[in-house]
Amino acid sequence: MTERPASSDNDVLGGLEPHQVRVRFPPSPTGLLTVGNIRSALFNWAFARHYGGKLVLRIEDTDTARNTDEGYQYTYDSLRWLGLNWDEGPEVGGDYGPYLQSERLDVYADVVAKLLSAGKAYHCYCSQEELDQRREAARTAGQHSGYDGHCRTLTEEQVKAYVDEGRRPVVRLRMPDRPIVFDDLVRGEITFLPENLGDYVLVRANGHPLYPLVNPVDDAMMEITHVLRGEDLLPSTPRQIALYEALAEIGVGSGRTPRFGHLPFVMGEGNKRLSKRDKGSGLGEYMERGFLPEGLLNYLALLGWSIAEDRDVFTMAEMIEAFDIRKVNSNSARFDPKKCEAINAAHMRLLAPDEFAQRMIPFLAQAGVLPAEPSDDQLAVLQAAVPLVQERMNTLSESVDMLGFLFVDEEAFTLDPDAAGKVLTGDAGAVLEASVKALGDVEWTTEAIEAALRTSLIEGLGLKPKNAFGPVRVAISGRRISPPLFESLELLGREKSLHRLEQARASLLAD
Repeated sequence: MTERPASSDNDVLGGLEPHQVRVRFPPSPTGLLTVGNIRSALFNWAFARHYGGKLVLRIEDTDTARNTDEGYQYTYDSLRWLGLNWDEGPEVGGDYGPYLQSERLDVYADVVAKLLSAGKAYHCYCSQEELDQRREAARTAGQHSGYDGHCRTLTEEQVKAYVDEGRRPVVRLRMPDRPIVFDDLVRGEITFLPENLGDYVLVRANGHPLYPLVNPVDDAMMEITHVLRGEDLLPSTPRQIALYEALAEIGVGSGRTPRFGHLPFVMGEGNKRLSKRDKGSGLGEYMERGFLPEGLLNYLALLGWSIAEDRDVFTMAEMIEAFDIRKVNSNSARFDPKKCEAINAAHMRLLAPDEFAQRMIPFLAQAGVLPAEPSDDQLAVLQAAVPLVQERMNTLSESVDMLGFLFVDEEAFTLDPDAAGKVLTGDAGAVLEASVKALGDVEWTTEAIEAALRTSLIEGLGLKPKNAFGPVRVAISGRRISPPLFESLELLGREKSLHRLEQARASLLAD
């Protein structure tokens, strides 16, 4: 892993006081947050918390065709589930609202009018056909094929002629004729030459403001000091810097150009950029599977940053203390589902037993195994089961298969057909009969249960442990894999245990 040289806080802050740091996370309310979105939100949140600054949540909802009514609340609920709370924005408020871009259309229109009046922007009447023809001619001649500035210096007569034709213009920013150079907090100094930076469109012909306008305007007016975002947005950065400078000249916003840091791509299978359509990219999958927020965030932090060379597991408090944007790796990061699960499992091991039990309840309740508010007796069994499963589970949803047999009604208890077909064969009938006899009058403790079964099945029937205990495990839990057998029997209780052993034996006789 390559790192940039160590830097001082002043190098990152650029003369600001730490508490003046203001960063933003601007998702769209489409009802989907990807792990890439969350990684970006996490780094902004950690950056703000490290310096004692502010995280602003701003919603990009000007593209009404992509928005959903549920998408807004899903975004808020998801970020809160993750613990990435914002200091300003929807449902929180602040001094720089509104924080929904759809409520700021008048703001954008006013800014565009000022840019046009000051000559920082101009109307462009070129049709798409004309633009395509000129671009193709430029490519044929081996020249830059971006916008050629045709409408930069139109005369009043030319403008009138276009208007008389009924043409509706777009608005373009007048880009400076000089290189744009900036120090990227992740990638170092980056230079864009003017020949590669044509005048770009701020407003469509229908009056709709575009991303390259609204985001810099909001950044300027909300006094954003640092913009940490994905590498895919790097090509738009020089254009946005030019707009920040134009806004400063017309007195809009703070007059300060934010510092940029472009975060590395997150790659999926086949070393291709992870797409929102790829399996494993959506946050909802991890919520449904029972990942811990702190486990998922820990792993996402590793996609470009590390707390130490020999350490992968850490708390969010530790990340806040150690986070340095200059130590983010500029190389693409590969999303590894297995490592993500392993990091989550490590965080599950760190939970106190009572907390672990509480975190399992929603998943057990959703599966109908437990009520949303378990009784004292049910909660006692669940807490007693924690030591049996906490070291064996990777996600909370696994609790349903692991522990469901302890709570399901006997009438609803069933054996997994695959497990029964593979294990309840051969000597299984004799094993189950001997188990019922061995456990009938035994003291119902783990130690006594284990001793009775070992004596009866291994010594008495001469079976190997796998053949001796496999049928008992399936009869008791319904599955081939379960928590430790003898402890499970104790938790299930004598009456239910003997009933299940007898029912399993009866089903073999019926066959």
